[in-house]
Amino acid sequence: MTSEQKHTQAYVWVWLPDSTQPVVAGLLSASGKQLVYNYGQSYLRRNNAISLYEPELPLRRGVLPLLNGLNMPNCIRDAAPDAWGRRIIINRKFGSGGKDVDPGSLDELTYLLESGSDRIGALDFQASASNYVPREGAEVSLDELLNAATLVEKGVPLTAELDRALLHGSSIGGARPKAMITSGNKKFVTKFSSQNDLFGMVKAEFVAMRLASIIGLTAAPVALKRAAGKDVLLIERFDREKAQEGWRRKSMVSALTLLELDEMMARYASYEQLATVIRHRFTSPKETLKELFGRLVFNILSGNTDDHARNHAAFWNGAELTLTPAYDICPQNRTGGEASQAMLIMGQERASQIALCLKAAPLFLLNEGEAILIATAQIKTIKERWAQVCDEAALSEVDRNFLWRRQFFNPYAFIDAPEAITRLVG
Repeated sequence: MTSEQKHTQAYVWVWLPDSTQPVVAGLLSASGKQLVYNYGQSYLRRNNAISLYEPELPLRRGVLPLLNGLNMPNCIRDAAPDAWGRRIIINRKFGSGGKDVDPGSLDELTYLLESGSDRIGALDFQASASNYVPREGAEVSLDELLNAATLVEKGVPLTAELDRALLHGSSIGGARPKAMITSGNKKFVTKFSSQNDLFGMVKAEFVAMRLASIIGLTAAPVALKRAAGKDVLLIERFDREKAQEGWRRKSMVSALTLLELDEMMARYASYEQLATVIRHRFTSPKETLKELFGRLVFNILSGNTDDHARNHAAFWNGAELTLTPAYDICPQNRTGGEASQAMLIMGQERASQIALCLKAAPLFLLNEGEAILIATAQIKTIKERWAQVCDEAALSEVDRNFLWRRQFFNPYAFIDAPEAITRLVG
């Protein structure tokens, strides 16, 4: 892409609470190597206007200064496409040569303006301040997903999104294929198996997400389907709500935004810092901290070391933050025992060990006894329900053996843990 073709600005549109139609909120524009934001005067005059996120973008006139170390507002960056979405845009622009293109070769405004409009959260981006035109028109339905192979055999073309994810996912490469689908009053993120998977990752994520719900964590509901010879995980979207007049969208911000860190600084994100934000700014802080501690313990018990700060999020209503359901709990491939979490747990420590969780328990307003009870309850339930959930996933004996004691209940997780915990593992 030449410099003349680069986008220099994008209008930010937002779905306000309880609304099914977006309104223009302001302008995101290039300023040197940075992107800065300015609320529109018409938006500031609205009685129901909310900030896109505070303290980052308070409702104020003029260009808003960026937080230290950021090149664009983080709450807007949260609405940018993920690795798969970026690959789609690159593939569309560069054709067959797209697989060799560095995602960093396109500017952020291009990704915002050329990705689909049904993105996570309540923002979208347009070239116009007065005319909202959603991108990617035809919705993918559950029926189309499940009958994809039959439709292809009959010569019926699939929607572009489903075709890319289901039939051409491996050719785009570099990221797990995904698509957004709708079924009645619900919307789903769908994830597809890939020929590059070292084990049944789609089924493994289903098992982890189901067990997370069963042990009492607030996690997005999931279902497992089969389409065109591929396993498909359906994750119910919690940022959408069907109303009589259309779809409402819920504003969300990632933990990376809450911690005021950019992608390059994500390795410094920590549960300790997140717990501090929750204590001061969240609804029901004590209950939320207990939930977050439970998620940390379960990540370690299930071998999900990919718990980075974009895999934690909060709803934002203009005044308060509320933890979203858990998502993206996926056991990660590991060859040995030693492992570490993507987010620091306490201080500079991030070892994937229950003993470290117990040490950090006071940060979550829990004493050691309460923390041990949470861990032991999870261990008992996972052991009791393991076979049942694996059966639900039709997980093969090979994959069960691959996950058990390697991802789930890896011995490294229990080093230096108290006897009340280790005796349960057996």
